[in-house]
Amino acid sequence: MQEWNRAVELIEADLTAPVDVGGLARVALTSEYHFRRMFASLAGMPVSEYIRRRKLTAATAEIIAGQGVLDVATRYGYGSAEAFTRAFKAMHGLSPSQARRPGAVLHSQPQLRFHLRIEGSAGMKHQIVKKEAFRLIGLRTRIRLIYEGPNPGIEAFERGLDPSVRPRLAELSDTEPLGLVAVTENIEEPGTEGSELDYWRAAASSQPVPEGFDSKEVPAGLWVVFETEGKFPEALQKLWADAAAEWFPANPYLWAPGPQLLTVQPEPDGSRGRGQLWLPIEAKTTPPAA
Repeated sequence: MQEWNRAVELIEADLTAPVDVGGLARVALTSEYHFRRMFASLAGMPVSEYIRRRKLTAATAEIIAGQGVLDVATRYGYGSAEAFTRAFKAMHGLSPSQARRPGAVLHSQPQLRFHLRIEGSAGMKHQIVKKEAFRLIGLRTRIRLIYEGPNPGIEAFERGLDPSVRPRLAELSDTEPLGLVAVTENIEEPGTEGSELDYWRAAASSQPVPEGFDSKEVPAGLWVVFETEGKFPEALQKLWADAAAEWFPANPYLWAPGPQLLTVQPEPDGSRGRGQLWLPIEAKTTPPAA
């Protein structure tokens, strides 16, 4: 946590300056990809959103103090007063001029502090798997991200699949994870609720790609596989949060780029079941001595 707090302090050092997220990741002794994913899961927002809110919080104080909108906008990296005003209204629900009026209710983003909490008393059931390269074969769509509860985009896509698709994918499945796989990847920045991502109904396979199906070559690498059972979809959605908040901080691995794979075995009524979440990982490397 000490290194992560140093990274946050680096943001605070000059809120008017551009922020190099890669540099923050180096201060936190991790990769940029892992830093972005972990920050979003631990803080509840992407690092880009946090930086934007901190800059606007500081800029708001200058607006209230009577400084000009264009001067403040330029100082905090906005290309125009109009762009700054749009961002300001998105945060406060008010324009800069309205914010100066007596009684105006404003919002602020406090500086984050990462602290160690005692959690994980129940443990997380997982295994580390070294997989050879394989192919994802299936059909995909673009949906919006929803962190909790049913996702209408996924539901509509699944309902619209031709009845022949699932049996054909089952025939193509010949490598772990076996069976039908839900795949998510290419999450749009900033990764907040409503951001877009690719969703697949697919199979992990070594077979040729049939006509009419999408495919993706997945390189050899390490995976962590989590297992859960309980109420759907909440038990499955909780896997991602638990991985970020509990498993990664306690284990010598980083969240690596790549598709995230989910297999489910629902009970007959669909309200409960079992699931497996496969996340690509890479071993942490010890940074060279200074």
